[in-house]
Amino acid sequence: MTVQIDSREKPKAIKNIVAEFDKQGVTHFVSKLPCGDYMSLDNARFAIDRKQNLLEVCNNVCQEHTRFINELKRANEFGIRLVFLVEHSRNIRTLDDVQKWKNPRLKESRFAVSGERLYKTLSTIEKTYNTKFYFCDKASTGKRIIELLSDNTIKTR
Repeated sequence: MTVQIDSREKPKAIKNIVAEFDKQGVTHFVSKLPCGDYMSLDNARFAIDRKQNLLEVCNNVCQEHTRFINELKRANEFGIRLVFLVEHSRNIRTLDDVQKWKNPRLKESRFAVSGERLYKTLSTIEKTYNTKFYFCDKASTGKRIIELLSDNTIKTR
């Protein structure tokens, strides 16, 4: 497998991901992608967008909602299925687990989003834009990217 990594990914942030690619013999190169952060050359119709945690997801779907939805629309226009891999913790393994997440910003702002509300928003986005939210801890991100890019069952529309 050959993986294209988006050029906007910061080298320091993906050091462990690239190390896992090397460990598993996955060829990779950096170049700008039309959407997402990772794509296998074996299937240019499937891309993964990596998010560093649920706080980033909250920021994307709430404060940067228009930009976030436009990227999903652009992916659909190009015929690309874009999915999200959220690096959070071992406690969040599925979208259902997001309901139990305690947003640390709730203590600071009454406008912060609860885990239950984020779950509802992400569920609606999944259904509306043919996407999926996957979760992992930071230590296993490289492995999960390889698994997702190799799994032919999730790439179909």
